[in-house]
Amino acid sequence: MAAGVAATAVLAALIAGPTSATARTALPERLDIDLATDTGAFHGGAAGSLYGIYGDGVPSRNLIEGMRLRTVSTKAQDGPQHPGADALEILPPFVDARGKDVYIYMTDIYRGFPYQWPGANGPARLADFKEKITKQVRQVKTMGAYQNHVVYVPFNEPEGNMFGTGPWSYDNVNWLNRPEQFFAAWKEVYHLIKSLHPDARIAGPNTSQLFDQVKGFLAYAKANNVVPDVMTWHELSSPAAVRTSVAKYRSWEKQMGIGPLPINVNEYGHNYHLSVPGQVVQWVSAIEESKIDADLAYWNIDGNLNDSAVEANKGNGQWWLFNAYGQMSGHTVKVTAPHPNAQYTLQGVATLDTGKRQSRAIFGGKSGDADVVFRNVDPKLFGTTVHATVQEIPWTGQVGDSAQPLRLADRKAEVGADGSVTLPMRDMNEMSAYQVILSPGAAAGAPAVPSVSWRKTYEAENATYTGTGYSRNGPEGTPQDVGKFATSGTYNVGGLRTGSNGVLAFDVDVPQDGTYDLNVFANSYNQYGLVQEQGPTNVFLRVDGKDPQELRLPLGYKWVVWGHTDTTVRLTAGRHRITLAAQDPELGATKGDAIIDKLDLSLRDAVVRPAVYEAEYATVNGTQPGYTHAGVSGPGTVPLGNGASTTFWVHSPADGEATVSVDHLGGGLASLAVNGEKANTLAVGGTGKGTNTVKLFLSGGINKITLTGTSGAPVLDRLRVAKTQGTLKPTIYQAEEGFVTGAAKVTTARTFAAGGRAVTDIGKGKANALTLDVTAAKAGRHALTIRYSNAEQAPATHYNPDPVARHVDLSVNGATSRRVLFPTTFHFNNFWELSVPVTLRQGANRLSFTADELPDFDGDTYNQHDQRSPYAPVIDQVAVTPLSAP
Repeated sequence: MAAGVAATAVLAALIAGPTSATARTALPERLDIDLATDTGAFHGGAAGSLYGIYGDGVPSRNLIEGMRLRTVSTKAQDGPQHPGADALEILPPFVDARGKDVYIYMTDIYRGFPYQWPGANGPARLADFKEKITKQVRQVKTMGAYQNHVVYVPFNEPEGNMFGTGPWSYDNVNWLNRPEQFFAAWKEVYHLIKSLHPDARIAGPNTSQLFDQVKGFLAYAKANNVVPDVMTWHELSSPAAVRTSVAKYRSWEKQMGIGPLPINVNEYGHNYHLSVPGQVVQWVSAIEESKIDADLAYWNIDGNLNDSAVEANKGNGQWWLFNAYGQMSGHTVKVTAPHPNAQYTLQGVATLDTGKRQSRAIFGGKSGDADVVFRNVDPKLFGTTVHATVQEIPWTGQVGDSAQPLRLADRKAEVGADGSVTLPMRDMNEMSAYQVILSPGAAAGAPAVPSVSWRKTYEAENATYTGTGYSRNGPEGTPQDVGKFATSGTYNVGGLRTGSNGVLAFDVDVPQDGTYDLNVFANSYNQYGLVQEQGPTNVFLRVDGKDPQELRLPLGYKWVVWGHTDTTVRLTAGRHRITLAAQDPELGATKGDAIIDKLDLSLRDAVVRPAVYEAEYATVNGTQPGYTHAGVSGPGTVPLGNGASTTFWVHSPADGEATVSVDHLGGGLASLAVNGEKANTLAVGGTGKGTNTVKLFLSGGINKITLTGTSGAPVLDRLRVAKTQGTLKPTIYQAEEGFVTGAAKVTTARTFAAGGRAVTDIGKGKANALTLDVTAAKAGRHALTIRYSNAEQAPATHYNPDPVARHVDLSVNGATSRRVLFPTTFHFNNFWELSVPVTLRQGANRLSFTADELPDFDGDTYNQHDQRSPYAPVIDQVAVTPLSAP
């Protein structure tokens, strides 16, 4: 019943040593990377999102910047299509997080799909739309320099609604058959926008695919001087169609003497693909090869970067894939796949940065074996010895947090006589993506050990089930049914629910004594009847019938939306039976209903606990890595001259203290900042080789750690990060111990709140508030870690669930309040944590939590569809922690 293999076997051949291509006789499938064939500057355009940002903080700016999000398509400001995602509210935080352009779907000012534009006939409807366009453009013009990052999208899939057939169409005639009305409307709207905003960029026609009729649209647009500034369409098809469509469109441009225009394929991918690194990397390779922008499709909830973000500040495997993609630089090089342009096979993209003397490749989509071959490795850049780091980016589910990519192998390799290096990848997982970083290796230090020394996957459908209620569900998403969600092994198991006596037993076999990480991949649909009563479904874990643990399984916005619940188990070498049960004689009974996908077991006892982040692999600004220092970690170092910086994207499993060790070779000093906050610590570095150890508060999920040279030129080797406790001690304040006023009250209905009590009904006016008095030992910056729940959901018009991000207006000591958004936790009895930095004075401080319904952009109207909540989330407790130690 086991699937997967020991981590040390995944790349056994690589660990033994890469070989030259000519030394092999019988090759498995081969991904060929030709470093001598330049295919253009790295673009990064696949990192785009439709409705992926809800508002400032959902998701966090860390997630946006760390994903290198380039474009966002979103609704018109105050549009009633979905909660949040208002164009002008997401514009500043997106641009400030290094985003490029926000594409405004101007049609999303209307409710429903097809769009419900009012009017007795086509001309009346178009007149109403033009009034709304005028208002939208005037609002954009108030945004100062941010308006330069706006692209207007006047129509969306016009062939399916406004200029298609049906009760909400212009004249009940599809423009694909008779285009005159759409063409005339395009011309009117184009000139209207340009008259109000002469420098505006306008995108279109934004069809659901690249119809052949779009060629006629181009001819009309050229003849009437209304050619879009950006060409847009959707590819809800395949990566192969991306390449084919872009090539077809470019041929039309050449025929007509247009462009070349920028292209944004502003919807791509299906449920089966999204969240799965091994699937999405196939799309990324096609999009990057085509040098266009593209946005992940919006099938589910907004504000989670299209199933990349978890909670407010955590990333899943897909987020880490885009983080790896965004770290690429220089120029792309030719990649030849074993089955070129064929989906569900091994595909990839690779770059060469001559300044960094570094090549990166990301690839995936295949289970089993393959060779990754780097050809024409330039000895002037790399020498005759290279250093190869190989990482895996696993699938962790749509709502499952992921740590940084797993290091599978790290070592030196001699370049073959033919100028090539072959990396034998063995036992790959088609749901994972993989990254290889190639650098000069002559001075590289000792190889780093793998992140995990052993791991296996056990599929639930192969486990033994006893008792009542069993169901084997599936197949779920497949290449033939891409509307369904991906599932490990394509099947899952149900039966652990209220009233069941079911037991799901996994027989495991482990290689040695140790403490093993255990991840239960599971799902409960938050709107399902049995789940609504309690929220998270609880089940009971035992090992060989002993050591019971109660686990709360993750909720999702639909069935088959996977997350994972994590724990540890102590195992001796040999066979064991791990059970998940709906009843336990010591702990109680299950409430709810859950499905189980798989168990993952992994052993880390033999691995150094701190996570290692090499400076030469981080994002550098104003400097370049060097590869001449012997005895360092990894292949090289980064010198930080005055003002030069290196940024690391560091994972923390939870909010709280971490020990960050900065290994350096001396040469000067550097400052250190975490999530934009300068650490309260002495500068790191020195006159000679050493390590500076600092205690820092890290937010759960993704943290941005930046070191900036301040004097001399400190040479940075790496960061080592480990969760610790004892220095930055949190002080916890239960919400019910504060002061509640007005309608705000203490509730005992949220049983998973600490102590069974929390404060609810904050908001709908400032009189209904929570006030907490907290104490700070020293003045300065602190983290407020708010434990909260929020399950408000607006009425939806179609397939997207529409959860609402509630907000708090947080005031410290009577100062102007700061608005904080809280994403859905899927149930009011499901509590998450969100940390907010604040400045506290020494001694007593007063925190005030209020909320009220937010008006529309102009401040005089309100949403009519319950999409802007007047309430704050339920607040359980607040922890106060210094951001850093002195």
